[in-house]
Amino acid sequence: MTVPNQEERMAPLQELLEQAVRLLGGVTEAVGRLAEELHRANLIQLQGFLLGRLDRAIDDPSLADSLSTFTDLSDEKRRQMLNANAQYALILLGHRVGALDRSELLGHLKVLRRNPVFAEYWQRSAHGREDLPAESFEARVGRAVDAIMDERLDDLDEWWVVGPDSGSPSH
Repeated sequence: MTVPNQEERMAPLQELLEQAVRLLGGVTEAVGRLAEELHRANLIQLQGFLLGRLDRAIDDPSLADSLSTFTDLSDEKRRQMLNANAQYALILLGHRVGALDRSELLGHLKVLRRNPVFAEYWQRSAHGREDLPAESFEARVGRAVDAIMDERLDDLDEWWVVGPDSGSPSH
């Protein structure tokens, strides 16, 4: 009868350790995916809270004063500006949570650009974008919208023709 050497005795243990490492790798990936989903869910919930506040401000001019930086507008016009802001925020959220890819984001923004209320909102809200960190998601999308706003309306007839998808934004 031969006595197994140390290498032979360690082989089953080595196999168990390798399996444990593979399992831990899978758990780590699952935890990462869960963290991404929680982040998206938190973004959606936060946006829901913000949109709820915008809805209340649209309904009640006294609340609109606390949410709007537009001081020279009638109540009706301020409501329109708040609604344009809400629509823009929903489009951005759609992209941030993965419901819209870059091409779809730009397409929706090009369609929105055709709306005269949104065009006015964008012009009036320029001061609010000046202090954004240059590489933030909001600043990068803002520059894209600025470029879209500078396009002639008849050039937007082919709004679906956009550049290649550069991937999801970093949040």
